[in-house]
Amino acid sequence: MGPTLQPRVKICCIASVEEAWLAVRAGASALGLVSAMPSGPGVIDERTIAEIAAAVPPPIATFLLTSLQDADAILEQHRRCRTNTIQLCDRLPQGAHRELRRALPGIALVQVIHVTGMDSVREAIALAQQVNALLLDSGNPSLPVKELGGTGRVHDWSLSRRIREESPVSVFLAGGLNAGNVAEAVRAVSPFGLDLCSGVRTHGHLDEVKLKTFFEAVTVADRAFPPTRNNR
Repeated sequence: MGPTLQPRVKICCIASVEEAWLAVRAGASALGLVSAMPSGPGVIDERTIAEIAAAVPPPIATFLLTSLQDADAILEQHRRCRTNTIQLCDRLPQGAHRELRRALPGIALVQVIHVTGMDSVREAIALAQQVNALLLDSGNPSLPVKELGGTGRVHDWSLSRRIREESPVSVFLAGGLNAGNVAEAVRAVSPFGLDLCSGVRTHGHLDEVKLKTFFEAVTVADRAFPPTRNNR
């Protein structure tokens, strides 16, 4: 087995430059910046997204969370926001990923898969070759008001494990993570990255104590459950 790789941590729902730096100082490798969504927390305006993205040093990934499905609309939104990563929170029509990759060769694409059953496993593997990473969350895009993230719910980690084992690209795990369950999440899925929002917040605001506790729990989990060789 090669050297261990502690899961990267993405703190989502970042609301300001101050919150961005709080997350970075705590150890975040990536920040989630939420644009307009049909439901869920953390939405900020595009001007603020651009401001945060410009303030963050290059080693930190800045994720534009978008609910848009049209490739041209996503391209226009990215031109306004200027993040280095686009998180596609909804399903895209056939050919849209290819169009985005062709238009944005230096920008990473992360496709969200809302893990609801075996169909989600098949969907994830079919899409994996078209993006740079998958993010496994607990929403439901089939509801009348779509849930595209931020539910605070844990999904079936055995399905996420299966996706991680079969995926040719890196996998982030999201959905209800906190300091109390992250060790079990790492053991169950062994993901490349972890993604959370409410688990490190108090009354909607990023909580420095909860951040510290979460990162300590990740370190302990990594030592207890070192990643397998095919962790991506």
